[in-house]
Amino acid sequence: MRFGPSSKPSRVVHLLNPAAALLPAANVIMQLSAPGVGYGVLESPVDSGNVYKHPIKRARTTGTYLAVATMGTDADRALIRAEVDRAHAQVRSSATSPVRYNAFDPQLQLWVAACLYRYYVDMHEFLYGPLSDDAADAVYDDARKLGTTLQVRESMWPVDRVAFEEYWKHSLDRLQIDPPVREHLRGVAAFAFLPAPLRALAGPFNLFATTGFLPAEFRALMQLDWTPAQQRRFEWLLSALRLADRVIPRDVWLLGYQTYLWDIRSRARRGKRIV
Repeated sequence: MRFGPSSKPSRVVHLLNPAAALLPAANVIMQLSAPGVGYGVLESPVDSGNVYKHPIKRARTTGTYLAVATMGTDADRALIRAEVDRAHAQVRSSATSPVRYNAFDPQLQLWVAACLYRYYVDMHEFLYGPLSDDAADAVYDDARKLGTTLQVRESMWPVDRVAFEEYWKHSLDRLQIDPPVREHLRGVAAFAFLPAPLRALAGPFNLFATTGFLPAEFRALMQLDWTPAQQRRFEWLLSALRLADRVIPRDVWLLGYQTYLWDIRSRARRGKRIV
């Protein structure tokens, strides 16, 4: 699998599978476990990016960023960078913020990019186990675009997977989820932003799936219990996702990313807001 415009689609799609429908909330929790990211999202004045107020737009913005970072051209990345920078310029801590943060901080963006890299790897490994060394190295090398599409410098991306694991391990020691951020994230996982009937129908299941996809240290930060019985049910869910992956053509997952690319390019041609 290779990210980028020179990639063959058949190589890109191998990390995309039905787990993509259930993993996002777990990855958001991982990202917001860094206090600067968590409070930056919680206190952000950019209402258009607030999942509780504009869930569809929030999902489209995230999907567009991932599609551009992994499959877009340099021109696509310049478009999304300018738009995200416009929003990030408004996100910085105030005198009353519990922690100091600035959305342009490359260290915070590096953490978010690292979590997004884990999102793609987790998507494969939860269903099929570890990637081969060659595939894992290729994915890792290309994943730097998840950060360099914004303010992360090439030199900041850990040089190889061993260095990344060291970075990840040390980063875990600095993570913290305070009650206001935890409440926000629990609502995201339980679909609190959906209308009541949909929330009641899908929320408990998504919270269960999110908890299952979370590494143990993030479950602890979220104060989410996980029992052996829940783990058994989660294994059944993974089996169902593997079956779905065999039934659903892989091009379906690639089509979603291609649609985001068509959309951003169409909006740019028509002079409309990118996200």
